[in-house]
Amino acid sequence: MAQEELDVYRDWLGITETARPLDYYQLLRLARFEDNLAKIRDHYRKMNAHVRKFAAGEYASLSQQVLNELARAMLCLTDVQRKREYDASMGRKEEGEARRRTFEEILLANKVVDRDQLEKARSFAEAVGLDVRDAVLQQKMAGADVVTLAYAESLGLPYIELGDVGVDAELVPQVPPTTARQHSCVPVMVDQDQLLMASPNPLIPDVEEDLRLRFGMPVRMVLCTPTAINAVIAEYYPRDAATPAATPTPAKKTAAKAATPKPEAPPLTRDEQIKRRTMISVVTFNVVVVLYMLYRAVFTSGMDLMNYGSAAALAVLFGLVAAGIAFGITTLLKL
Repeated sequence: MAQEELDVYRDWLGITETARPLDYYQLLRLARFEDNLAKIRDHYRKMNAHVRKFAAGEYASLSQQVLNELARAMLCLTDVQRKREYDASMGRKEEGEARRRTFEEILLANKVVDRDQLEKARSFAEAVGLDVRDAVLQQKMAGADVVTLAYAESLGLPYIELGDVGVDAELVPQVPPTTARQHSCVPVMVDQDQLLMASPNPLIPDVEEDLRLRFGMPVRMVLCTPTAINAVIAEYYPRDAATPAATPTPAKKTAAKAATPKPEAPPLTRDEQIKRRTMISVVTFNVVVVLYMLYRAVFTSGMDLMNYGSAAALAVLFGLVAAGIAFGITTLLKL
């Protein structure tokens, strides 16, 4: 079939409507004003996977355009505020905002954890100073994708698989590497004059305002897993690069490595050495505290608040001792 004769919506997506352009519900083959987030994401994943089959060859460019359209539709319909505005533009009458479920309610309703596990996560979170989401992740009660998806729903924000949607390489250089690395955020795309930024957490207001001024448009958040964001940051914002840029093809990467030897790093100053040793000590302290409290929470049953307080004190003591040892060793080794 010649490309000019191809109707991707009909031939790839099985959409029977002939009027163009399609609205987001038609594009994802959903009933108009569908509110089931799980159903919206399920339709998106299936259609995304199907269109990716045409990503190579003569239809590669067209395939990417359709993938971008599908992503924009999903990101709009899984964003509570944007969906409400979009539905209103299509004539949906305001029915009043339903109460949004909390993160814990979503975990229980989706049977991600049971009540005993949730209580255990709460106790661990309180003892160590984490929020319940991080406690669930650290105790490996559920996968990061499931937990982040529940967290996104509790905030009314979209959740994306960065590996499916990707990032806009042309936007990458406009985000300072320090901002991307320190706040774990990357630009996904521009949609209706709004910048979509992906991160495991909502951005703090100062960072969001800085990005708004840099790009000259409002910023919208989409959530993703920490593992996914770390992989993208390592690819687009490597620490040894002067400025971020679009990632070259694998062949170009290999050639560049062979042609250009990596320069030796300059020796650290005294202040930099002290800063590094302090950072190592802080990390050692945190790891020891978390591991000790995890041990007490998992292997000690029936602990009351007094016992948790005693455990926390011991954890801090062990952490300080370990941090001191780490600092001494790194000083002797001149790290």
